[in-house]
Amino acid sequence: MDLGLTGKRAAVAAASAGLGYAAAEALAAEGARVAICGRDRARIDDAAARIGRGSIALVCDVSTTAGGSAFVSAAADALGGIDILVANGGGPPTGTFASTPLDAYPGALELSLTSVIAMCKGTVPAMQEGGWGRVVAITSIAVRQPIANLILSNTARAGVTGFLKTLAREVAKDGVTVNSLQPGLHATDRVRQLYPDGQVTAGIPAGTIGDPADFGAAVAFLCSQQAGYITGAHLLVDGGAYAGLL
Repeated sequence: MDLGLTGKRAAVAAASAGLGYAAAEALAAEGARVAICGRDRARIDDAAARIGRGSIALVCDVSTTAGGSAFVSAAADALGGIDILVANGGGPPTGTFASTPLDAYPGALELSLTSVIAMCKGTVPAMQEGGWGRVVAITSIAVRQPIANLILSNTARAGVTGFLKTLAREVAKDGVTVNSLQPGLHATDRVRQLYPDGQVTAGIPAGTIGDPADFGAAVAFLCSQQAGYITGAHLLVDGGAYAGLL
């Protein structure tokens, strides 16, 4: 199925590896022009080379509000504008309520909330003016089902979900969709760090952790012409791990 993405300009944050890389690879395979970012020049250049298709590598750290703004500005300059934003970033440190000091929260909120807001501020108005745009944020299953020992991530991801839902309702009339994907466990470096013993499949009905390439395909679909009536949605990609009804 042709997703209608040929020639669209996509900025994919934190895409040197993991789910960001998978999203960029899937969009490029559908014909989008892709600009990706990472903090390390060698790693992001390697990722762009593997994606191919003229992918543009940018060195930006989107863990801060200023970094999020800088990335989308650089991507817009490199691409001549942005039609698609995939907002992504690393997760905050582990910790519980008891072990996490109060002064750890502002940094976590900047990493996973205000940096995303900054990326949207830098891209969505132009999408509205052009009458077409796609924003997809990569968040976490923790929005629906908090994960033990990840209180900072649980808190920040819930906040960005509220922001995205509000934004989606405000810009839907302008042809811009805003959605998020809520991944469960996938074969990424982050999951390997959190679960070094490799015992991660308990409680996943699918019996295995996710393939990042499949996740990337889900991102590409939400960016497609066919998904133009899907907005304000927060889609679980978790192999059935979430047990709730809503």
